Amino acid sequence: MHKLSRKLLGDRSGNFAVTTAVVAVPLIAMGGLALDVTNAMLVRTELQNAADAAAVGAIADSSPAVAAAMTMTNDGTVTIGQDDANKLFLSQASNDLQNIPVNVNVAVTRTGNIVSSTVNFSANVPTTLSQVIGKTSIPVSGSASAQYQTATFMDFYMLLDNTPSMGVGATATDIQTMVSHTSDSCAFACHNLDTTNNYYNLAKSLGVTTRIDVVRQATQKLTDTAAANRVTSDQYRMAVYTFGTQAENAGLTSVSPLLSDMSQVKNATSAVDLMTIPYQGYNNDQTTSFDTMLTQLAPIVGTGGGGTTSSDRQKILFLVTDGVGDSYKPNTCTKPTTSGRCQEPLDISFCQPLKNQNVKIAILYTTYLPLPTNGWYNQWIAPFQSQIGTDLQNCASPGLYFEVSPTEGISDAMNALFLKVIRTPRITS
Repeated sequence: MHKLSRKLLGDRSGNFAVTTAVVAVPLIAMGGLALDVTNAMLVRTELQNAADAAAVGAIADSSPAVAAAMTMTNDGTVTIGQDDANKLFLSQASNDLQNIPVNVNVAVTRTGNIVSSTVNFSANVPTTLSQVIGKTSIPVSGSASAQYQTATFMDFYMLLDNTPSMGVGATATDIQTMVSHTSDSCAFACHNLDTTNNYYNLAKSLGVTTRIDVVRQATQKLTDTAAANRVTSDQYRMAVYTFGTQAENAGLTSVSPLLSDMSQVKNATSAVDLMTIPYQGYNNDQTTSFDTMLTQLAPIVGTGGGGTTSSDRQKILFLVTDGVGDSYKPNTCTKPTTSGRCQEPLDISFCQPLKNQNVKIAILYTTYLPLPTNGWYNQWIAPFQSQIGTDLQNCASPGLYFEVSPTEGISDAMNALFLKVIRTPRITS
């Protein structure tokens, strides 16, 4: 018996099988865990992609959340955005994930003109081989966030210079046509009413385009730009003013009240035309008072707001002019006068009160083209020709000044300046 016991204890022939059995369990567990972790990470990636899509999609440009946020009068939760994000998240998940319970928490809020969305998710991904060591699932989680800056609510007050100097030919060719067809080589299509044989009618018969014609057409096209770029129907409102239809009643004149219906503004603007004068030389040609226009417009525009809601709007004065004033200012004119007649660039001191009201001033300077054959121009305007644009730029708010020659396209320039004023919405995530 002793010998038999020693023989059995010394026998090693079954050790490999025993060792293999003992080692196999942790090896299978480790390999299974690696496969299950890899699978869990793949699931997490897919869930993260769904969260990203939901966070961004819930506050996309045309989303219900953005539309709802822009109608809110106070900051807070955008409930419809939360519902929308949940639907978007579930729609992004593949069929492979349908059997995995996923917890999704969504928050969509508006603060000022920022709409924010946050999507948090968590899930327990079932295991396969890891179950041999009692691990039945692997937890995964993640989050995604996005922000949308809503386009600002803005009121535009278009002040169009329609005084007699805007009757000049729109291009060098138009100017030359008028000069060659008038006995006094006049480039201006003066709209005097004491005779039908006036230069305004002559310009029409010759097919000459005047600067006021181009400004009118450009303003009408601008209403199309505003309509095309708005997010809600009342995001932009526009009013149109001129310096007056008649020289006898020169002063701030409403062409269109402040409206969000751009088609109505466009139709009303078709009436913009050159100011009429009773006869040549009426009131010593003193019909362009920037001082009066800006002073009268200030209380109408009022104080500008932040633009975050429809009741807290930014205010923008959009001035389109050739920049030369001509009014009665015997004591305060910035240039030499004759019998009190003041011909000068825009007096920038009248811009500051509007800026103090938090009103932005955008100025489109339609370059005052030199008229070397005109004696009046040579004596009174040429000396400060180079200062016209400089003073207009100093009146404008930073970055909101644009100079354009009629030959370069007033309409395109007006659109470019308008687009520079508005804040384009964008998504960041």
